[in-house]
Amino acid sequence: QVQLVESGGGLVQAGASLRLSCAASARTFSRFAVGWFRQAPGKEREFVALISWGGGRTYYAESVKGRFTISRDNVKSTVYLQMNSLKPGDTAVYYCAAGGLGAAENPYEYDYWGQGTQVTVSS
Repeated sequence: QVQLVESGGGLVQAGASLRLSCAASARTFSRFAVGWFRQAPGKEREFVALISWGGGRTYYAESVKGRFTISRDNVKSTVYLQMNSLKPGDTAVYYCAAGGLGAAENPYEYDYWGQGTQVTVSS
C-alpha cells in the first residue's frame, strides 16, 4: 500500500510559479512510476506529467511542455512538479498517482492516488 500526500498548491497570479510536492509513505516508492494529473471543475481528469521509477524518463502533456518540470527524490520518497509561467487555464485540483513500470497517460494505469491540492491562477 502506498499513501500519497500532495502539497504546495495555492492562489497565484498569471505568470507566477509554484512547486507541488507528492510525499509517499512506502519505502518501495522508488519502484513506482509517478504521474501528475489535474481536474478542473466540470472537466475530466487529465494527464499532466509522469516520471519513471528511476527518474530517467519524463513525459509531459503538450499544454504544459516547456513550463512544467517533474522530478523525484527517491531518498525522500517525494516527487515534485515545478510549474512556471502559470496561466488561468492551469487552474485545477492537482493529483499525484503511483503506478507500475508501464504507467503512462491513462489514469486507470495508476494504482494509488493522493487527495489532491488546489491550484488557482488568477488573470
